Amino acid sequence: MLWLKAFHIIAVVCWFAALFYLPRLFVYHAMSEDQTSKERFKIMERKLYRGIMTPSMIAVVILGGWLLTLNPSYYFSQGWIHAKLALVAVLVGYHFHCGYLLKQFRDDKNTKSHTFYRFFNEAPVLILVAVVILAVVRPF
Repeated sequence: MLWLKAFHIIAVVCWFAALFYLPRLFVYHAMSEDQTSKERFKIMERKLYRGIMTPSMIAVVILGGWLLTLNPSYYFSQGWIHAKLALVAVLVGYHFHCGYLLKQFRDDKNTKSHTFYRFFNEAPVLILVAVVILAVVRPF
């Protein structure tokens, strides 16, 4: 179980690193004015999303689900796990919304400013704080 938990945490760290970095790339992409920079950002965003972000998310969900199966009667009787899973669902939605935004940039159809992406970039931080508190403190 400890190995499983360790790999779950590693996957979470990788996923969050990508969730923090991709929107930051969107900030710079939205600010770029020359075609060379825009094309470079498209490549970086695609590789991050496909090569790190999505595999990490899949690993988080699979390993987290596996952990839940080890003692489902305990976990599902706890309020904190329901809140945590709801926040994970929000993160999965955020992840796929990042994929949508990536396609907007890819197709040169982005309509949002770099300021929007600066605020958009902060959402996973708030969720991370809540998820860690729920998982460690288990307040309810």
